[in-house]
Amino acid sequence: MKSLKVKRDQYLRRRKRSKKAFPVKDEMRMCVFKSTKHIEAQIIDDFNHKTIASASSKEIDLSKKKLNKTELASLVGKSLSERVKGKKIKKIYFDRNGFKYHGRVKSLVEAARKGGIKF
Repeated sequence: MKSLKVKRDQYLRRRKRSKKAFPVKDEMRMCVFKSTKHIEAQIIDDFNHKTIASASSKEIDLSKKKLNKTELASLVGKSLSERVKGKKIKKIYFDRNGFKYHGRVKSLVEAARKGGIKF
């Protein structure tokens, strides 16, 4: 088994590598954070340093349902896409924040794509 220090170093390398190529001017980015119990996503405007929309599994209406974590992540993605619909956003870049693209992160992004967010 890998030690916690090795896993942490791998995570930090992935996180640094995934932040390299973000354009700054007109595009927004969707940043994902996950913990052992919850998952959160934000649409961030880096040029103006503002958060446009956010959704989390910590919200009251999502946490009362008895779902597994992957289904909960897809509900967060759907909720985020509904909050972004009214705003005039052309394209969003996906920032996986060093997390691997599978499981909960993948289900969140796929639900956001089905909701109308274009990556």
